[in-house]
Amino acid sequence: MKTHTLTEFASGHQFLEGLRWHDGALWASDFFSKKVMTFAADGTATTITEIPGAPSGLGFLPDGSTLVVSQADATIQRVADDGSVSTFADFSSIAGGPGNDMLVTADGHIYAGNFGFAVGSEDPKPTALAHIDPQGTVNTVVGDVLFPNGMAVTPEGVLLVAETFRHRVTAYDIAADGSLSNQRAWAQLEDSFNPDGIALDRDGGVWFGNALTTGDDSGFYRVMEGGEITDKVPVSGAQAVACAFGGEDLGTLYMSCNDTTLEDFLQGRSKAVIAVAEVGREGAPGASGA
Repeated sequence: MKTHTLTEFASGHQFLEGLRWHDGALWASDFFSKKVMTFAADGTATTITEIPGAPSGLGFLPDGSTLVVSQADATIQRVADDGSVSTFADFSSIAGGPGNDMLVTADGHIYAGNFGFAVGSEDPKPTALAHIDPQGTVNTVVGDVLFPNGMAVTPEGVLLVAETFRHRVTAYDIAADGSLSNQRAWAQLEDSFNPDGIALDRDGGVWFGNALTTGDDSGFYRVMEGGEITDKVPVSGAQAVACAFGGEDLGTLYMSCNDTTLEDFLQGRSKAVIAVAEVGREGAPGASGA
């Protein structure tokens, strides 16, 4: 297994998620400050908007509109050029808990996940993904998932979803109408791996943050279809949460690392940095929907 070294890119944040590279800039959501931000080349953050229900997954419609998941009410908010927000879709009837990560495809289909349970007071339980078509119609995806998290789309039109508490990356075939079928395990991982945010490289590897630990297993890993782990970027003293390829030729892996525990997370306490690493791979264009 190849090991890579990270360096700090940006600091001074709380709990960063939903990393996306879009229009030449890195985007991220900060759960606890409730800000959606972009980052300049020197790591300086600019606030795009604030989401009172706490922002999570990010995506962009074909017309350039920014979409963001509002966790508390399991809705998708559209962000106008002036930073004002309006509800684009409400998937709370599907969500078994707070809204979570999201992916928007190049043709405007949206897939949104949710926790499925109340973290800290309920045991993990299965939920369902939501599919929102370009007109804003909400549909339930057939087949349960257990804490669906990061997502990516392969060049072959397969949706990949990290199921954190099933310790696997799950695949679906995407039909022309955006509906999903043929749910299957793409990579089953060992129980020590809890995949969170993911990023796809040009060579078919999925990079994932191994969340829920600050121990020796904390880090970002690369897995191939079938489950072979090929690379690791170790993270010290923080949880490895989300990642995205960006920069020139999508050749830099950006990673959000959050120093928190479950108890602190429930109290809204966390310290976050974004790190970068040169891992010898380039991101797959369009894989994150950006």
